Amino acid sequence: MMRPIDQNYDVVVLGAGAAGLMSAFTAGRRGRKVLVLEKSNKVGKKILMSGGGRCNFTNELVYSDNFLSHNPHFCKSALSKFTSQDFVDLVEQHDIEYEVRKKNQYFCTGASKSILDMLLRECELVGVEILTDIDIRNVVNFENSQNVFDKGRHRFSIKGLSDTNGSNRYIELNCDSLIVATGALSIPTLGGSGYGYELSEQFDLPVTEKYAGLVPFMFSDPLKSVFSRLSGISTMVEVQTNGHIFSDSLLFTHRGLSGPSMLQISNYWVPGDSLKLNLLPGVDVTQELIEMKNQSDKRSIRSYLNQYLPRAVVVELQTLWFEDLSDVPITQVSSKDLNRIGAMLNSWNLKPSGTEGYRTAEVTVGGVNTDGISSQTMEVKKYPGLYFVGEVLDVTGQLGGFNFQWAWASGYVAGLVA
Repeated sequence: MMRPIDQNYDVVVLGAGAAGLMSAFTAGRRGRKVLVLEKSNKVGKKILMSGGGRCNFTNELVYSDNFLSHNPHFCKSALSKFTSQDFVDLVEQHDIEYEVRKKNQYFCTGASKSILDMLLRECELVGVEILTDIDIRNVVNFENSQNVFDKGRHRFSIKGLSDTNGSNRYIELNCDSLIVATGALSIPTLGGSGYGYELSEQFDLPVTEKYAGLVPFMFSDPLKSVFSRLSGISTMVEVQTNGHIFSDSLLFTHRGLSGPSMLQISNYWVPGDSLKLNLLPGVDVTQELIEMKNQSDKRSIRSYLNQYLPRAVVVELQTLWFEDLSDVPITQVSSKDLNRIGAMLNSWNLKPSGTEGYRTAEVTVGGVNTDGISSQTMEVKKYPGLYFVGEVLDVTGQLGGFNFQWAWASGYVAGLVA
């Protein structure tokens, strides 16, 4: 990465992830002198691993309902100023091949690196400088400190250590605008951290309750061994909790349950709550079983379920719910038992012991409270020149490219004015 040529900048961006790079080159296009500071040794780590290495970079249909926030209206302005089509246009300008998959999700047909390379090229075109291995130690706002005589034309001073190639070097930088794009707590090995929350508290911005989102569930009850035996098997389900419902695939794991349906619902699950799982969405199992009984159907329940579910799953469910009926023709099973089994299949109540936490979570739900931030520009209302963008804010997208779109949009509107 390029080295800074002096210590005075128009804009300094903390964090070289999706939102940080977007805000950097957007500001650079306006002729602003921009420096990006990244604490890890590489930029864009989360971009590189996203979408299974194919970068699910946005979604064709983006609505405010796809996001969680204490202020559900906050995201609307930025999302309208920089749409998913705007980002797709940028991708096309760089001749990056992509495809639209299920649920209107955009993916690269090649590696995620093409998106990161695009962002870095945009930064290079407008002279954005990037430093990695930077440990920020102190941020001072001259307009709200005793250092009024040091102010000059700059609002902020940033002090830290550069650890490039194992040698520490003290750095001190000044800037007019400071954009905080530090990410959040999810998957800390990819560069996220809680530093943005520390800064927000320094500038009197409260942080809402935070928890791991888009994350697999764990179980500690006897079901853990059941799910472990089924590890690697997936099936389509419908899952709901707290008034939210998702239909997508479920993946059994050694620890519990994962897959798109589980990741989606994890954003809305509260510890102690149950999940209601429908293993045969769109099928009224009780009704079908009763009709088969009335028609003197000689198939077993196991045989009936094999047409809908993986055989290994059926075997485990049989052991759990109807082992004594394994070889009994449906016509000989009591209506009471058929009702019981049908109800379990369409509405299985599960109580996770927890989630896998930030270690594997794709996002952090919650963050810097948006009440003190302009929805038009991401600028802190009480501190001109200070901006928060991306995942550090209390705006969390569902699975499917929405978190990237929030990063692009929030970074863009901040870069337009910073």
